[in-house]
Amino acid sequence: MSKLKSEMNDALFESILKLETLEDAYNFFEDLCTIKEIDSMAQRVLAAKLLLQGKTYEKIIEETHISSTTLSRVSTCVRYGTGGYKKILSSK
Repeated sequence: MSKLKSEMNDALFESILKLETLEDAYNFFEDLCTIKEIDSMAQRVLAAKLLLQGKTYEKIIEETHISSTTLSRVSTCVRYGTGGYKKILSSK
């Protein structure tokens, strides 16, 4: 069971599952998050993708401008996490 599990988070994730198009996602996340928050999430997803492609930390930092601390966190999640990154990136 996820450490995030709560009624409030269920409502958030159920809302996300209702999004059907890229435009829906842009509209929802623009209302929900700041531009910086969205950029940070996008940066992490790209870093995870590059890690799964076997890129080095140095190359990922150069391409994404992610901090080494955040990249380390993403790497730990890719290797030992719940599989969320691998699931969303396996079809890309």
